[in-house]
Amino acid sequence: MKVRPNISIINAMIRITAGFATLAWITSKMVRRPHRDSYKLVALLAGMKIAEGILRYCPLTAGFERFQEYRNDHNSENNHYNFDFDDFEAKANGDGGADSYNPS
Repeated sequence: MKVRPNISIINAMIRITAGFATLAWITSKMVRRPHRDSYKLVALLAGMKIAEGILRYCPLTAGFERFQEYRNDHNSENNHYNFDFDDFEAKANGDGGADSYNPS
């Protein structure tokens, strides 16, 4: 598996900024109540956002892109989801308007 940047520079900067802001906020919360496990989880997630911004790689984005490629390859083989939109356009233009209903 190759790890290549899959997010833009601006997206990376937003992730870094949000990660540091969340980490600073949760650190201040952990000072008052250090034994809360939920604070540790949020700090871990904030650190992950910082790492995503620095590396410019998001595993969820990569997984979504791989799923889209798989779905496109799978759909082209079986043709289950290839719709013909000409019927809808004909009805919208009034050519096949006997079945259409317009309440206005």
